[in-house]
Amino acid sequence: MISDITGTTGLAIIDAILAGERNPAVLAQLRDPRIKNTKEVIAKSLVGDYRREHLFTLKQALKVFRTYQTLITECDEEIEQLFAEFDSRPPSPEESPAGSGPRKRDRGNVLKFKDTNLEEELHRLLGVYMTRIPGFGTLTVFNLIGELGCDLSAFATFKSFSSYLGLCPGNRITGGKSMSSKTRNVPSRAAKLFRMAAQSLAHSYSCLGDYYRRMCARLGRKAGNTATAHKLARIYYHLLTTHTEYDETAFDREKQRLNQRRERRLHKEAALLGFELTPKTVNA
Repeated sequence: MISDITGTTGLAIIDAILAGERNPAVLAQLRDPRIKNTKEVIAKSLVGDYRREHLFTLKQALKVFRTYQTLITECDEEIEQLFAEFDSRPPSPEESPAGSGPRKRDRGNVLKFKDTNLEEELHRLLGVYMTRIPGFGTLTVFNLIGELGCDLSAFATFKSFSSYLGLCPGNRITGGKSMSSKTRNVPSRAAKLFRMAAQSLAHSYSCLGDYYRRMCARLGRKAGNTATAHKLARIYYHLLTTHTEYDETAFDREKQRLNQRRERRLHKEAALLGFELTPKTVNA
């Protein structure tokens, strides 16, 4: 009846049960207005036998849950204090492009800072909003900072950065002959983060989402995911080193080139079948 038992309604009902309340109608009154099910439906689900051993187990489980919540809060506060010791990077001088806000907010186990917002804190450290890249949430960027730091000047070009991650095609040559172009097996946690971000683009309507589906159709799911992760790594490197914001309109030229290629293919297939395509004219 309640999708999240650790939410406002669930914890309120559990606390009332452990306090001695057994009337389903009274317990249902603790329902939060945002719950979809009615009080009558919730009351029916609370009818039953409250056995002593089960109540003891419930009490122990609730105590452990709240203990872990306290420890997680202390951990978040410690991370917030450590973040405050990092130097701030000036924000990008570019204006935010239209429609380039964060695509999706993180849900679930997101760091909860007391005095600051995680997304704004990441922007302070990097100088750009990396969460505007499709597939990148605040936790993804946070973990990338933990793996790569805030400065990628150690990598001369994006090619050396991609090679470090093991996301670029391999170059196994023997006797002047290329033996394999498979990506190297590099145990990099940062590369796994880029791959996970790429996988989240499967149902994205962005240009990167189109690129992911196109690569998977051409190369297969595994290789297509690696190719998209490689592209995301290049974008991440470019934004961080050039200090520019992500702009979706940069893909317009690539989209135009794909449309032209599709048009040529349609004309060619029509000619093979003995037809001729005529552009549709729109009356003003």
